[in-house]
Amino acid sequence: MQRAHAQQVHAEQRQRAVSYQQHQQMVWAAENAHKAAERAAAADERERRRLYLDARAARVEAANADLRARLNELDNLLLTTLAIDDHIDLNRLKKRAAYPPFEPGALEKPAIAPDWRRFAPPAPTGLGRVLGGDNRHQQQLADAEKAFALAQEKHTAAEAARQRRLAEARARYERRCRQIDEQVAAHNAEIDRFAATLAAAEPAAVVEYFGLVLGNSVYPDDFPQRYRLAYLPESRQIVVEYQLPTIDVIPALREYTFDRARDKVTTAARPQAEIGRRYAGVVMQVALRTVHELFEADRSRLVETIVFNGIVDTVDRGTGHSVRPCLVTLRTVRDAFVDIDLAKVDPAACLEHLKATVSPRPETLAPVRPVVEFDAVDNRFTDEVDVLADVDHRPNLQTLPAAEFERLVEDLFGRLGLETRQSRVTPGGDVDCVAVDPRPIFGGKVVVQARRPREVVDVSAVRDLFGTVVDEGATKGILITTRGYSPEAFEFASGKPLELIDGANLLYLLAEHTDVRARIDTVDSPVPDGGRDLTGS
Repeated sequence: MQRAHAQQVHAEQRQRAVSYQQHQQMVWAAENAHKAAERAAAADERERRRLYLDARAARVEAANADLRARLNELDNLLLTTLAIDDHIDLNRLKKRAAYPPFEPGALEKPAIAPDWRRFAPPAPTGLGRVLGGDNRHQQQLADAEKAFALAQEKHTAAEAARQRRLAEARARYERRCRQIDEQVAAHNAEIDRFAATLAAAEPAAVVEYFGLVLGNSVYPDDFPQRYRLAYLPESRQIVVEYQLPTIDVIPALREYTFDRARDKVTTAARPQAEIGRRYAGVVMQVALRTVHELFEADRSRLVETIVFNGIVDTVDRGTGHSVRPCLVTLRTVRDAFVDIDLAKVDPAACLEHLKATVSPRPETLAPVRPVVEFDAVDNRFTDEVDVLADVDHRPNLQTLPAAEFERLVEDLFGRLGLETRQSRVTPGGDVDCVAVDPRPIFGGKVVVQARRPREVVDVSAVRDLFGTVVDEGATKGILITTRGYSPEAFEFASGKPLELIDGANLLYLLAEHTDVRARIDTVDSPVPDGGRDLTGS
């Protein structure tokens, strides 16, 4: 009995031990599963964190790529236009008539004609014929014929109405096609008229054409791309006042940097010296690009000389005032410009070669004096001063007596600050005047000549003026004409201390500085005083 009890106690102890071990195993399994879950959750969090940081880094890299793309776009403003033909083929602006399809709908399909088989009664057969079916059949046949005839009448009327509506629809369609033809013909006729006026070098047409050329030029979206154009047919010269972008087109940030450990994006500012250098590059490229596009678009050689004034419409950050300084100005003739390989030039060196004047500090809006003030040649000003030219009492500079013309020009330059020192009449009838600019440093002796020829002034007159400037030891020479100048005259004067003032510019200067509204009418106007060319100071 004791042995049995001992065995029972041992068995119970062993059972308890087994249960305890099983319980412990379950506890260990649960703990292991919990730890595995925690490890998996941590791994998921690390993965989510990695993906989040990778996305942030990718966005930063994309922002840096945008900055690089923007700088590349600005650095290649000139090169991007060289592969494009800027000429506008006016014939390609013409339209061809495109007619909508004629869609009459249900009217196109004739109505189905009545079918006698649907009306005809069945013939009697067998017993029905014996029992009087023939009589009934004859009555039914008569009724069917009446119904068939009525159906035919209705069909005929309906078909006639359909044909009438179809004809009306076709007539409306043909009227619409004729309207399209008329609109296309009117558009194409307008293109032909424009082409004819352009071929005749009418200033308004020339300005409109070159306005289209500049409007087609694709710049970054934040470039203003506004401009004014004036054409001087006598000297085949076009003057462009082009609005440049502000310095804000240069990205102020140099780069973005992402710190993964701190999950923070930082920025580095672009040095001001680099911003100024890049902005100057933009200004110079726009100048060369505009001149290139105008010359390339001009296959008829309407323009031999281009004056470009690049201005910026902005606010002076020092004063808060609105300003429009000219940052680059040049005058160039066709042959000299098209000989340049723009794909290989440095813009600054190229403009220096063209004797252009560029602001020494475009980023500070340091202005330069335009080669020609645009308002002096603006067609609207010329039109204004030429209104009622045949009936008004304004002096005609071409026929003004010599003494009056001389006094008029002397008064003008006196208002501009020059002091006349001596004047003499040449054997050919010209009057040469030596004046003095009294300003310190910039002043000195000035030779001024005024001429009233029938044709544009050629290069020989400009050479003579330059020779006089050298002989007199003058600091500057000014040549005035009531007409214009040849491209060779402009080319010779480029880079020399010479200023050429044409008729439009003279009218503007007189109106601005002497309140004299004059006109220039060369039709049947002999040069006064025996054909002498007059000169004043």
